[in-house]
Amino acid sequence: GNSLIAEPRPHCCELSMVLISVLNNCLKNITHAEKTGKRQVLIRPSSKVIVKFLQVMQKHKYIGEFEIVDDRRSGKIIVELLGRINKCGVISPRFDVKLTAIEKWIVNLLPSRNFGFIVLTTSLGIMDHEEARRKHTGGKILGYFY
Repeated sequence: GNSLIAEPRPHCCELSMVLISVLNNCLKNITHAEKTGKRQVLIRPSSKVIVKFLQVMQKHKYIGEFEIVDDRRSGKIIVELLGRINKCGVISPRFDVKLTAIEKWIVNLLPSRNFGFIVLTTSLGIMDHEEARRKHTGGKILGYFY
């Protein structure tokens, strides 16, 4: 038989694709729930990246409180919506963005310069583009919201 053939290991890029799709589903669910006037939305599974992304949204008052529920599986998050989100989404692949190039992405992704935020993952953590500028760091683009 073929019992000696090992299962192929998932490559790191496949792993990051899974993480992107988890965040993508989360943001799609939020956008849909906002469009349909829901007061809250259930996100599952939970992930560190999702929690950090939600914290950035919360900091700018785009969402209200959120609660992480340990359901002994992959976890879930209940997010309180404020009716403020027009659109949020993932950028895939996660392009490397130097500090000098952030402006170009703002113009491309956001409806106007003073409206909405791009979320980056940097060596200093996950943050919005304004904080990245203040900290003089570039990073990889995770997504955006406005």
